[in-house]
Amino acid sequence: MFKSYSNRVIMLSVLVLLALMMGMAEERSEAQSGYQPAKENLESRQWFQDAKFGLFVHWGVYSVLGKGEWVMNNDKIPFSEYEKLPPRFNPIEFDPAEWVSLAKAAGMKYITITSKHHDGFAMFDSKLTDWDIIDRTPYKKDVLKMLAEECRKQSVKLFFYHSQLDWKHPDYFPRGRTGQNSGRPESGDWYKYLDFMDGQLTELLTRYGPVGGIWFDGMWDKPQADWRLRQTYDLIHKLQPAALVGSNHHLAPTSGEDFQMFEKDLPGSNTAGFNTTEIGSIPLETCETINGAWGYNASDKRFKSTRDLVHYLVRSAGYNANFLLNVGPMPNGRIQPEFVTRLHEVGQWLGKNGESIYGTRGGPVSPRPWGVTTRKGNRIYVHVLNWSDSVLAMPKMPAKIKSAKLLSDGRTLDFREDDKYGFLLTIPQDAADPFDTVIVLEM
Repeated sequence: MFKSYSNRVIMLSVLVLLALMMGMAEERSEAQSGYQPAKENLESRQWFQDAKFGLFVHWGVYSVLGKGEWVMNNDKIPFSEYEKLPPRFNPIEFDPAEWVSLAKAAGMKYITITSKHHDGFAMFDSKLTDWDIIDRTPYKKDVLKMLAEECRKQSVKLFFYHSQLDWKHPDYFPRGRTGQNSGRPESGDWYKYLDFMDGQLTELLTRYGPVGGIWFDGMWDKPQADWRLRQTYDLIHKLQPAALVGSNHHLAPTSGEDFQMFEKDLPGSNTAGFNTTEIGSIPLETCETINGAWGYNASDKRFKSTRDLVHYLVRSAGYNANFLLNVGPMPNGRIQPEFVTRLHEVGQWLGKNGESIYGTRGGPVSPRPWGVTTRKGNRIYVHVLNWSDSVLAMPKMPAKIKSAKLLSDGRTLDFREDDKYGFLLTIPQDAADPFDTVIVLEM
């Protein structure tokens, strides 16, 4: 009897435990699948994937020092000293029409600009703080409003980068890994700070017209904190259903996010040392700098060549990702001439080869050291970036190929489909392009 009773107790305990485990699994599943994107959002995702190329802009009062956007943290500048920068920030040469025209000349379809970086300074007219461009600088103009109006005129979508991290706000407490020398009191109300952040996001999403999306950064400063993501993401989707949400948290995508980004890395890679190698099922984006800095750095002359930038753009498309290429404008509002030159040259390349990038998805041949493939409709684009031999061997194609032609001049190329060796493509030496030899395969 005791044994029988014990067995019943054990069985009951197991059933209760299983029920609890199933409940937890359902909760986790609901947390991941509870977000249902609106029709407008799904349309935006498709537009985003088709756009392929965007301009990233890191601009703020830190540009005055010309040492990058992390200068407050890196140089351990207390806020009492850092707040002397805004009176010196007067970008009278800022021309939003010139900026947007430059992006278009580069072949870019959208612009993502810092509305607030880690120093907490708002580059817009925030009513929730005086730590902004209107109240603290002699310029006293809302650059985001000016840029938003110009983007609408020139049909370029505008995204806002917004830092969840804040080195100035007293309620950003407990402190994270960075901003330890700002001189803030060792106390604060974390949820009051999150209310402030949501308030600024509401300003951005209700006063600047249609917004392409919000590009979050900084959650990695306190990865274990309760960031109240669902509430914030729901707020964004409620105010602008078509707006896309992404977060540079270096983790797998979270419910409520509409695109996944990789900083200074192609999807699935982690050469930077902090990116996740897990690729989600939502649209992808990678971002990179032209020199080594995001914000203006007067001494950084490590400019990547136009060829390097074209290769990054092409490889991004081959990895089924967008490429967000950064510039850090100078404190006077101008963009460095070295950046301008390279953007124009990338645009010239896209003017000739854009059909192999825009509107494409990653091709049937996974990325290789020699290059990548993209696809659109019944066409496969083979991007030969690093190959000097006359024959290029690839895996068998998903359908029979009826023609192979150079995109540059339409010249027909020889090819052979072999059950043993796959797809063999002959590339004449005089057909090689110094940037990217693009071959169009028609299925």
